[in-house]
Amino acid sequence: MRRRGRVWARGAAAVACCLAVLAGCGGPPVAPDGDAVAGGGRAVPAAPSRAVLSVQPADGAQDVQPEGAVRVGVAQGRLVSVRLADGKGAEVPGTIGPDGSGWVPDGPLPLGTAFTVDAVAEDEQGRKAAQHSAFTTVTPTHTFVAFFTPEDGSTVGVGMPVSLRFSRTITDRAAVERAVQVTADPPVPVAAHWFGGQRLDFRPEQYWAAGTRVTVTLRLKDVQGAPGEYGTQSRDLHFTVGRAQVSTVDLDAHTLTVRAGQGGKVVRVLKVSGGSRDHSTYRGVMVVSEKYKVTRMNSQTVGMGDEYDIQDVPHAMRLTTSGTFVHGNYWAGPGVFGAANTSHGCIGLADAKGGASKDSPAGWLFEHTIPGDVLEVKASSGDFVPPQNGLNGWNVPWEQWVAGSALRQVPSAGASAPAGGAVSAGASVSAVPSVFAVP
Repeated sequence: MRRRGRVWARGAAAVACCLAVLAGCGGPPVAPDGDAVAGGGRAVPAAPSRAVLSVQPADGAQDVQPEGAVRVGVAQGRLVSVRLADGKGAEVPGTIGPDGSGWVPDGPLPLGTAFTVDAVAEDEQGRKAAQHSAFTTVTPTHTFVAFFTPEDGSTVGVGMPVSLRFSRTITDRAAVERAVQVTADPPVPVAAHWFGGQRLDFRPEQYWAAGTRVTVTLRLKDVQGAPGEYGTQSRDLHFTVGRAQVSTVDLDAHTLTVRAGQGGKVVRVLKVSGGSRDHSTYRGVMVVSEKYKVTRMNSQTVGMGDEYDIQDVPHAMRLTTSGTFVHGNYWAGPGVFGAANTSHGCIGLADAKGGASKDSPAGWLFEHTIPGDVLEVKASSGDFVPPQNGLNGWNVPWEQWVAGSALRQVPSAGASAPAGGAVSAGASVSAVPSVFAVP
């Protein structure tokens, strides 16, 4: 499920935390996605975990103080694991208390850094609950930094854009855009596009070619992005585009067709259930930004009241910041998939509880998907996904995309182009800020 409204893709690799934990795409455990089960009975949902996790600061928090502000707690259960990591995946050491009810980091956190928290707890029956959160620590006064997606050294799908999210609102967009270069091997023209004053994305006209090596050069140090606000970064980032995988979802036919290679060879056709008439799934091009073997989806986080709270949604992959996921569903009857659209906006596939199965349709798709892979969603009705909702700038026509650059120029394919200039053949996906999804 997803909340309609203004949401934006978390640019920086770090910030991109998508709160898979509090996603909200599937139906409630008590009243699952599929009420009308075509050709099969409804599975009886298992009792949820009684463990209740709490994470401070709140998901999506900014300007968090480096000391004393981060804590994980649990009621009616014990913590099993807590992982606090920055955008590069470097973990911050911490300690779980003797009674298993709380966790705190062992020392102060670095300034101007994006972090994600992934906590797992279990109740007295051994039933697990998960929580995911993302936040950024305070940036020193009168400076700004860019959080970036994808991560340095990562391998991504052909739809991954370069996405930068700035810690301050940028008013001199041309100056900041000139301080960024995106180049690719083999070279292809790439252009920049601003989504408001704090997000700058880069993509080529078409998806990246498999095997493309992309370099992002940030020369923001001492660049004035707004009156009295100066950049602090000077670094190079690199990522590689892996194999090509672009899938199509036909919500009228209730199918997801996985296509691989530059020729788009059909690898597998899976049965799905999309959003109901009241909660339709977005149409358009959507890029996978995050993956979670198990996550929590809570309708309250997307403004839907108490419709559902599923603490262990398996094989969840984020498509929008507002909470659209493609994920496993163990609580709906098997006859739903391939026959009816019954979810709150997400794309569901048959799955087993726990997220361990690699043989279920959802498990198979999860194992064969990487961030940056593309889903092209088609349907006879429903809204089109806003391009700033996730890493979904591919929905902006090329001429309009170029017009969204402060420099309004696309360098030649062989040039080492400034932000708003040349890159490689394709697009790139960036991570999104924490937000919750809906089953």
